[in-house]
Amino acid sequence: NIPANAKWSQNGVTIAGGHGQGGATNQLYYPFGLFVDDNRTVVIADRMNSRIMQWKNGDTTNGRVVAGGNGKGNGLNQLYLPTDVLIDKETDSLIICDAENERVVRWSRRSGTTHGEILIDHIACYGLAMDEKRYLYVCDYVKHEVRRYKFGENIGTLVAGGNGQGVGLNQLNSPRYIFVDRQQNVYVSDNHNNRVMKWKKGATEGIVVAGGQGGGSALTQLSAPCGIFVDTLGTVYVAEYGNARVMRWAQGARQGTVLVGGNGAGAGANQFSTPIGLSFDRHGNLYVVDMGNNCVQRFSIEKEL
Repeated sequence: NIPANAKWSQNGVTIAGGHGQGGATNQLYYPFGLFVDDNRTVVIADRMNSRIMQWKNGDTTNGRVVAGGNGKGNGLNQLYLPTDVLIDKETDSLIICDAENERVVRWSRRSGTTHGEILIDHIACYGLAMDEKRYLYVCDYVKHEVRRYKFGENIGTLVAGGNGQGVGLNQLNSPRYIFVDRQQNVYVSDNHNNRVMKWKKGATEGIVVAGGQGGGSALTQLSAPCGIFVDTLGTVYVAEYGNARVMRWAQGARQGTVLVGGNGAGAGANQFSTPIGLSFDRHGNLYVVDMGNNCVQRFSIEKEL
């Protein structure tokens, strides 16, 4: 529960990567999506290294390879340019968007795991989410749609888009990341339409909840939205790849406010190069994957005095 008047430190702290571009355990190479668990352990889709990295809270030096890391390829012990990852607590496993292999795979988090298993194949996956009932949601950026899956299904149920590429309220254009709330409403970063869409459960079209006024840097606009998060008040948080900032849109608002960034593209503590992944921990601290700077930044929520 994030208070409506919450503010965050404007200077981020690097909690993963930040040692240049590379494949060492203290490095990332064009990281994309991330997931933060209750212990503030962070797992990251380290895209160009074709691996998933895990950083435990407090260990800011070296991460650990927890999936892939055996070169790019389609073997069950390999990943190929993954874009997103989440932790399934019930099975203590990682669910991974193995993008270039067009599959969703699961890797156990138990020690000694050497390979994953395919959950869904023949899908141009980009973003993943799981609801409280353990349905899996997968964003397909080629079919411009989001589907919901029960474990064991390979077809799934259409829950957003699926009406071809376009700007209509029943369409998406290169959707990226997704967030699903407790009511199974699906929020989608509709990247090429420069908007965030909300599809209520069972809806045949979505509602624009952020952007949708063309691509740009005004407070009414978004530019290439990527990672998203929605709090219990329905406030939308979105990482903007194109504007190097994170925006906050209150429910029903006609414009957003800049949460962090927006100080031009750069490598300063108050800047991003290209923010992609976004999440919060249970204390309300913000985590942003900065692809261009090959790191993850944490922005602390400021406590009320």
